[in-house]
Amino acid sequence: MRQQPDIIIPDSVVMPRTECRTTANGVKIYILDSEDFEVVRFSFIFRAGTSMQHKPFTASATVNMISEGSQSKTAQEIAEMLDFYGSNYDANIDRDYAYLSFVSLSKFFDKTAEVAEEIILHPSFGNKELQIYCSKRKQGLAIERKKIDVQSRELFGKALFGEEHPYGKTSPEIEYDNITRDDLVALYNELYTANNCFIVCSGRVTESVLRTIEDIASKLPQGRARGVEFPAPTVTHRIFKEDDSALLSSIRIGRLLFERKHPDFVGMQVVATTLGGYFGSRLMQNLREEHGYTYGVMAAMVNFEREGYLAIATQVAKEHRDDALREIYFEIERLRNELISEEELQMVKNMMIGEILRILDGPFGIADVTIENIMCGYDNSATEQSVDAILAITPQEVQRLAQKYLEREDLVEVVVG
Repeated sequence: MRQQPDIIIPDSVVMPRTECRTTANGVKIYILDSEDFEVVRFSFIFRAGTSMQHKPFTASATVNMISEGSQSKTAQEIAEMLDFYGSNYDANIDRDYAYLSFVSLSKFFDKTAEVAEEIILHPSFGNKELQIYCSKRKQGLAIERKKIDVQSRELFGKALFGEEHPYGKTSPEIEYDNITRDDLVALYNELYTANNCFIVCSGRVTESVLRTIEDIASKLPQGRARGVEFPAPTVTHRIFKEDDSALLSSIRIGRLLFERKHPDFVGMQVVATTLGGYFGSRLMQNLREEHGYTYGVMAAMVNFEREGYLAIATQVAKEHRDDALREIYFEIERLRNELISEEELQMVKNMMIGEILRILDGPFGIADVTIENIMCGYDNSATEQSVDAILAITPQEVQRLAQKYLEREDLVEVVVG
């Protein structure tokens, strides 16, 4: 007879601490050394997200074009060098930060670092490459915006923050026609600077590796801090956009709350997970399993540098739109009016702790969590404290948070379809 093994959830999580060095020009380098791996990842993180741009789409254009040729190498030569040595380069951007990450086998680190220096310190931002990029992105965005889930996501941002807020602002795709090389050079010179950067290194980080990364970082121009004026959010509680051609309706419900530093943030993560954070969540059981309105629904807390919010998102057949809305609000009210059972709450805790352990399974996952902690002004003990808070939460606390933050009149509703 086969017996399923017991599920064992640890009563604590220990996060590796970082060593920190600071270069002469002020760049902090956080080190997570692991001798068990013959690989190195180093990430340059710049406060150069889309909320920092003066002109639409220039922040994303800059981070995506930064590897498309340098002063001494073409884009093809850069790509071929990385490919030849089995190295990986990835560029990403969000509302607050731009991320340039390199992964290399330890034995080819020096060659990878040579390419990294070209990309980070000497981008050429060629006119021809920029025209191709803008043309592709303009066409791609136009196609994406025909999808109702993209429309609802953009409208949800506007509803939460307002059209003039950096976190809620969107621009027409025709703005790609107005981007020039000078725009990218100006943004790069202003934001890709020493005072606007930190670095996280993980894997086998030897002293030689550190010296090389320090050398690259020390060549970044000093720069100067630039603040961005963030207007107070202006909330619109209901937006409905009719689209007769759509077979589905895209629904987003939530509200503006607080960033991760708030003492109730972790508790609201538990609330969100209970509602729609895993396959057996209440909204999944209701909308998918019981009624068959949708293939999936999610709920999560979203954290930006200056704000945070709760979001519930799903797509349903248009004939079930009103029914789905009713059931979403029903589950919210049930969480507010009835104590969650100890058994269900334990399942939610297990899912959340299990996901944290999955992310932390390896040096690169630990590095990703470290980056998030640094951006929030924390060290890695913050992850341990979050786990402790999840394990300690009670049914009464879940209900208190739901009653405090999920009143119907405070919620934002966006429907497209």
